[in-house]
Amino acid sequence: MNNEQIGKIKLDYTHYCGEDLYCDGEIEQAILEVAKQNAEVEYPRIIEEKESWPFLYHLSPIRENIIEWFPMTKKTKVLEVGSGCGAITGVLSRKAGSVDCVDLSRQRSLINAYRHEYCDNVTIHVGNFQDIEPDLDTDYDVICLIGVFEYGRAYIGGENPYETFLNILKKHLAPEGQIVIAIENKFGLKYFAGCREDHAGTLFEGIEDYPNEGTARTFTQRGLLEIAHKCGFAENKCHMYYPYPDYKFMHTLFSPDRLPEMGELKDNIRNFDRDRLLLFDEKLAFENILGEKEFPLFSNSYLMVLGNKPDVIYARYSNDRELSGCIVTKISDKNRVEKRALHESAEEHVLRMAENYKLLCERYNGSKLEICPCEITEDGKGVSFPIIPGKRLEELLDEKVFKADTEGFRALFMEYVERIGHNENMSVADMDLIFSNILVDGDKWTVIDYEWVVKEKKFTKELAFRSLYCYLMEDERRNCIDGGELLAEIGVDEQTAAAYRRDEKFFQRTVTGNHKSLNEIRQLIGNRVIKPEDMGKSTAKVGKLQVYVDRGAGFSEETSLFPRMQEGKYSVKLDGGVKKLRIDPTSERCIVAVNSITWNGDELTVDGKGDYCNGTKIGDRVYAFGTEDPGFTLSLAGAPYRQENVLEIDMEITPLSENTGSRLPEPKPVSGLGRLFKRM
Repeated sequence: MNNEQIGKIKLDYTHYCGEDLYCDGEIEQAILEVAKQNAEVEYPRIIEEKESWPFLYHLSPIRENIIEWFPMTKKTKVLEVGSGCGAITGVLSRKAGSVDCVDLSRQRSLINAYRHEYCDNVTIHVGNFQDIEPDLDTDYDVICLIGVFEYGRAYIGGENPYETFLNILKKHLAPEGQIVIAIENKFGLKYFAGCREDHAGTLFEGIEDYPNEGTARTFTQRGLLEIAHKCGFAENKCHMYYPYPDYKFMHTLFSPDRLPEMGELKDNIRNFDRDRLLLFDEKLAFENILGEKEFPLFSNSYLMVLGNKPDVIYARYSNDRELSGCIVTKISDKNRVEKRALHESAEEHVLRMAENYKLLCERYNGSKLEICPCEITEDGKGVSFPIIPGKRLEELLDEKVFKADTEGFRALFMEYVERIGHNENMSVADMDLIFSNILVDGDKWTVIDYEWVVKEKKFTKELAFRSLYCYLMEDERRNCIDGGELLAEIGVDEQTAAAYRRDEKFFQRTVTGNHKSLNEIRQLIGNRVIKPEDMGKSTAKVGKLQVYVDRGAGFSEETSLFPRMQEGKYSVKLDGGVKKLRIDPTSERCIVAVNSITWNGDELTVDGKGDYCNGTKIGDRVYAFGTEDPGFTLSLAGAPYRQENVLEIDMEITPLSENTGSRLPEPKPVSGLGRLFKRM
């Protein structure tokens, strides 16, 4: 069988050897079944349910971001080398006129075909690239290698495999064609900070220049450019971009013409695939690197374009949310900012910004707050803004924080409150007037982003609360600011703050459509982030510990949380409406040693009524669980509440084998946990 057709996708097996030499085993069969039985719109839900790195990696729509920004038209002819399960084939098909895919694996090509069976412009060539290559066309406008170039030594071979690979690809380019390569940087900051090398799975493998001779090899920016120059690409035909946090799940694309600014690089805990160390704070390190103007050396990934330079110098994706709000913000070398929908259902959301502009201009007419002008693009499908000079208000506030200038911070915050409060009684409010959305240039303050405008009256103190709340939650260094004191000064008491926090949760659900964020999915997958100070402690403190919260309506998955481990303890912040807690240490049979469970620093006191665990007590605060759903239930009756409460859990969790766990007694509730905990 030389050909197969699935939907509108053509599969060419002319050069297929009849056996998949590259396969991830049973997991690929499971992904294939998902692709056969589900539309792509269902993938985010399935990813959440599977809690699995392969499902996330192969099926997440966020994978498309790495190439979505790249200019193409329906006249563009694309070659995708190493198309795999089709992570970017769909976006190439939507943007280009035709797409030829090449992949070694029939199984992966089938996944690609089933998930994109509606595409009538895609052909998948299955087999070894070197066997297929002589039959490929020689007039491709774009050749994509996304996560492929690093395998050149394994698949191409020879003395100079990477130069050979690139020279082979050059033969298939149209005269004005471009080659696009996405690859990890072997000097990426995350690898110094404790992430394992993506291909070898070992620490510092790339930093030490691959002493173990694995199948893949990555490069620095200098190394990539040297290869390109050896293959005849002149300096003005080599263009570097910096995907952040990395090319796999990029949400921001930087370039030499628009490098990161202070405070932008704060999304660094991204170990979806395996455990990692956390040897230092990457955000602080990145800020130091930015100050030294060395970001290109330490960018976690690169995207290199060989050929003519694209006109996009920056792209920011907001697609970790409900489809109707998924957009991209791009800056071109024409000094214009453009926002466009990533899904047709989001077009209304984008175009509404032009109306939002008029509403906010009306509200703030005559005030000391300006609104960045907004125009609908010529094609009527996006909105456009000029580049506005100035520093983000967030950066100015940070300067006060880091100088311990609390009075300066207060004065700047109060000025912000005054400026946004103009025409407070008008039924128009920008719900996202956060500090990073305001640029300050001398006495000129300009709002640059206004996606979320409502035609409702909102108190100034509510908008200010949200901005301060988001600001303080993003960076622990900002905890030196007494948010409660500032809020009290503008009339926000504890009861009002609790109501505003509930409103904030509702707002976030509106934006995300109840989808879990990538960070939440990372926690579901359950790989550890290990700090050096924890390395000598019991490695039994592992597992996807989950906290269920009962605010009067019972426990549910919807109200559950996955606390982060900090300094060897799980910690989570909760409001004051919690009635009961259920703590599930893990999802397997285990032994749990409870060191402490504290609420606002005090050990919990319970009266024994309705409080239990479904395990067997075998020692002082030690429980054995013969169930795969172990749990402790604790009442918070009588516990003192604050605006924001901190629950800390210190447990040592030791998994049991199925044989050992199954021999434990049937779970029996152990009540009276109040005997175990006393107030400090």
